[in-house]
Amino acid sequence: MMATMTISRTICVAALACAVSAVGGQARAQQQGGPPPAVGVIEATKRPFTESNEFLGRIEATNRVNVVARVTAFLEKRDFVDGAEVKAGDMLYQLERGPFEADLAAKQAQVAQLQATLVNAKLTTDRAKTLLSGPAGQQSTYDAAVANQQSLEAQVKAAEAQVDLSRINLDYTQIRSPINGQIGRTAVTEGNVVSPSSGVLTTIVSQDPMYVTFPVSVREALALRSRYVPRGGFKAVVIRIHLPDGRLYDQVGELNFVNNTIVQNTDTITLRGTIPNPPLKDQTSAQGAIRELTDNEFVTVSLEGVEPVQFLAIPRAAVLSDQQGEYVFVVGADNKAEQRRITLGQSTPTVAAVTKGLSEGDKVIVEGLQRVRQGQPVSPGPASALIQSVMANSSDTAASKSGGGLGPNPAGATP
Repeated sequence: MMATMTISRTICVAALACAVSAVGGQARAQQQGGPPPAVGVIEATKRPFTESNEFLGRIEATNRVNVVARVTAFLEKRDFVDGAEVKAGDMLYQLERGPFEADLAAKQAQVAQLQATLVNAKLTTDRAKTLLSGPAGQQSTYDAAVANQQSLEAQVKAAEAQVDLSRINLDYTQIRSPINGQIGRTAVTEGNVVSPSSGVLTTIVSQDPMYVTFPVSVREALALRSRYVPRGGFKAVVIRIHLPDGRLYDQVGELNFVNNTIVQNTDTITLRGTIPNPPLKDQTSAQGAIRELTDNEFVTVSLEGVEPVQFLAIPRAAVLSDQQGEYVFVVGADNKAEQRRITLGQSTPTVAAVTKGLSEGDKVIVEGLQRVRQGQPVSPGPASALIQSVMANSSDTAASKSGGGLGPNPAGATP
């Protein structure tokens, strides 16, 4: 009985193996004898791309003034509204003037008294000089008169200097704005005594233009220098910024400064540019015009090349990647798929810029990639209308707005 069951199992296993082998043979025969997979291809063509690098930066005022008192006096009046825009020369604070006016008058009276004494001394000197020609004249008398006159002349000059000092102190009782800008809140109110030791009364920051500063790693700074110095240096790039809410600011800035020191703990160097900050149209408040940029505001900085550069462009969907990097499939000789390792440059979310690995006119497979294998025949055809439309409508403007999709991460961002 056991022998019969063993023979039956053996027969079943052999039959199953034969069935599987037959099915596999049929599948291989179908695969080898079936038509090549249809794929959509598009030719690699040169297109202009704006090179762009993004960094994290801040807006800074080009001028900043801490207003302090220069004399000690009571604060009688404040002549500005907190947060308002002021112009150079506008009155900010008025201090008590009475004591300084009295001091000035006393110093002027002292000058007048010394000048009267000097007039008499000059007359005495003239008489002593006249007497020298006669028997009654003495040289010592004349010398004493001259010395007294010169002493009085020096005293008059010293008194006049005191008058100037008193006048300066009197002018300090009117504190005016030294620059155009937006004023902050006041730190002291009417009736309080202010002095040079009182600290900052208020702060004024300029509004237009503004600085935009951003740190750049030394490695990235060297790459930027190699890229843009041969093209004109600072004039070869422009600055665009994205505001904290993600909006692209509608003004364009220019780079004008690279710091002379590297920050050791971060291995970065600071770059700075200027960007306009005009009042927003048809927008005002009780404090005056509203502007888009604010001092110390956090922004994303895009450093873009002025002149676009030519790169081979292919659809972003055609790019595959593995542990060795990026690659694409192209249609080679005899319509066989060939794998090409490529190097990408500045790209957009829809269009990839290829700097190495492809030649102009190569037929890149963009559709049907899941059925493509290295060295296997394919049936190429034009890519879909959607892909062709994306490539046709891709322009340098799109590349610029993208901020360089494959550019380096913003400074301080997580890779």
